[in-house]
Parts: sequence; C-alpha cells; structure tokens
Amino acid sequence: MRIGLYFGSFNPVHIGHMIIANHMVQYSNLDQVWMVVSPHNPHKDKKTLANDYDRLHLVHLAIAGNTKIQASNVEFSLPKPSYTIDTLTYLKEKYPHHIFSLIMGGDNLSNFHKWKNYEIILKNHEIFIYKRPNFELGEFASHDSITIIEAPMMNISSSFIRDSIKKGKSVQYLVPHTVFEYIEDYKLYK
Repeated sequence: MRIGLYFGSFNPVHIGHMIIANHMVQYSNLDQVWMVVSPHNPHKDKKTLANDYDRLHLVHLAIAGNTKIQASNVEFSLPKPSYTIDTLTYLKEKYPHHIFSLIMGGDNLSNFHKWKNYEIILKNHEIFIYKRPNFELGEFASHDSITIIEAPMMNISSSFIRDSIKKGKSVQYLVPHTVFEYIEDYKLYK
C-alpha cells in the first residue's frame, strides 16, 4: 500500500488540513494518508501545544470514519523532538510492505536542507508538495523525488485559530464541526 505521511502539530486540526489530506488521497497515487500528530516539532515552540492526546483525538474527530485517511500517534513513542527521518526509519521497519511518501507544504520545502538527513529522505521517498501562499518552493522543487500537487489553498492556520479562540471569536467554520464542539466543550486554547 502507498501511504502518504502528513506530519503536523495539528494544534488544532482545521479544514485546510482536511482538504489537503483528502485532495492528496484523491488526486495522487496514494492509497491512504496518515495524519501523523507530532508531539514536538523541533522547529516549533512546545509551550503553545495542546495535550498530545487532545490533538490526536481532534484528528480522529475530523476524519469522521473516512477509511482513506488515518490518524497516527507513531511519534508519541519515539524520542523527542521528532525528526522525520527517524519516524520514516521506524515505519519502514514496522511496515515493510508499505511504501511511504511525505506530504508537506511548499513553505517546508524551502527549508528542507535544514532537516536531519534530508538527503536520505530525498533519495528514498517521494515527497508530495502542495503550494502555500507567499512561499517560494526553492531549489528542491525540480528534484526527481518531488511531485508538486495543485491542491486547493486555504489561507488559515492553527495559530490564527488559537489566537481567535483566546480573543473570544468563533472558529465554527474554520474547523470540522465535531472538532469545534470538542474545543468548545473542553475549553481548549482558552
């Protein structure tokens, strides 16, 4: 099976994330997309993160039974901070019959040379890139392992959603309905 790994803090997961995940599984050669909830991205501030299991639960809620998209907590049991190369190595050992690819925004591609062992990732994995507003794709855009996917673009972010919640604004249509209800019921990000 061809699995696209869509890594993220998903803090919280929003409709933009879900549109990308669905678009990748529908308009690429991937059989499934696994949304990998990262406990600690080495490039982000851990203080702003909601509880790991709350974020994982929000992803499960957002998926709502779609069998082509799965939530993954694989990085919860790996050393922190999480490095993509380590997760890929672990997954290849655990699931040798799967072919793993990466899904990432074009904003990450311009900084890809800063990733741990990025050369090994490029050599061994296909990377599906969706463009992000106001970001250049950079030097790797023409690499043989890179496939640019013209996915719908939504100019929303988890940080905007968290800031809106703190200001008492409704984020009802920025996140899936079940995610909105959970955030409201458990007063996340307030």
